Amino acid sequence: MEEKYETLKIQQESPNSGVFNLIINRPSVSNALGLNFFSEFPKVLNALDQNPIVAVIVLSGSGNHFCGGIDLKSLAAIADDNSGDQGRTRERLRRKIKLMQDAITAIERCRKPVIAAIHGACLGLGINIVTACDIRYCTKDAFFSVKEVDLAITADLGTLQRLPRMVGFGKAMELSLTGRRFSGDEAKELGLVSRVFGSREELKEGVRTIAEGIGGKPPLAVVGTKAVLIRSRDVNVEQGLDYVATWNSSMLLSEDLTEAISAQKQKRKPTFAKL
Repeated sequence: MEEKYETLKIQQESPNSGVFNLIINRPSVSNALGLNFFSEFPKVLNALDQNPIVAVIVLSGSGNHFCGGIDLKSLAAIADDNSGDQGRTRERLRRKIKLMQDAITAIERCRKPVIAAIHGACLGLGINIVTACDIRYCTKDAFFSVKEVDLAITADLGTLQRLPRMVGFGKAMELSLTGRRFSGDEAKELGLVSRVFGSREELKEGVRTIAEGIGGKPPLAVVGTKAVLIRSRDVNVEQGLDYVATWNSSMLLSEDLTEAISAQKQKRKPTFAKL
């Protein structure tokens, strides 16, 4: 956990807390992200996921914005990589896109819940990131844009697949084709975020309280709930029910269950082993 990263930093909320802040850390360029982010991000998420101290991850941005999108220098570098045989160039580009997609999907692969705390700009790549998160909150002054269309790009890192499930097909189509800016309040109305906070400080404190609450719940039930919801999203109801039956037949009979029942009976706060 001591390793230094170029695009990210990690901060534990407090010495005894299971809440860890994962902070996008390029404030001098409004947290616009280059290609190195796509190698660092899944590596950091995996390290946090495998750390038993970590219960919940809060993803935020340093400086004035959450994420200003992709760094234009990186975009230009991708565009310029067209030398040699065109078939091989295009196959190389496809592999690069798949690796970038995989870096964002790492949020869903992470067993621990990932909460997005959004302030300022959340543009382009930022939308790809937050739509992969498990819960999203923002400040009143946050603003969003599915910006790729203005850069001559068909958004290809998850927005077009995940956003319609949150805001509806028609709204996702409108936002993606126009690339228009929309506010934190509209994001709440659309269903993209769960709650809007009045200020960045209120956001930080509110999300911390929520994250600590989740972190105090039985760990096996928390990771199971995330895993089953993500799996059920992509299958029909019967398949989803079969999946959770199999999951609980493996995970239900645990010390967490015994402790939760005991704590309820004794009217005390439960204590669970780390995962």
